[in-house]
Amino acid sequence: MKRTNRLTLAAVLIAGALTAACSPEVGSEEWCADMKDKPKGDWTANEATDFAKHCILG
Repeated sequence: MKRTNRLTLAAVLIAGALTAACSPEVGSEEWCADMKDKPKGDWTANEATDFAKHCILG
């Protein structure tokens, strides 16, 4: 692997790890609050199911 490819790969992996660490856990109070603020049209089917399960019924 060339040096530039390794640096690019490392940068992508670090950025991905930092982004994943910033999102609240599904079902937490913070996640429910974030979902309430997010437009319903932007929800995925999984998010809608998790919201109903954890924030409404849970």
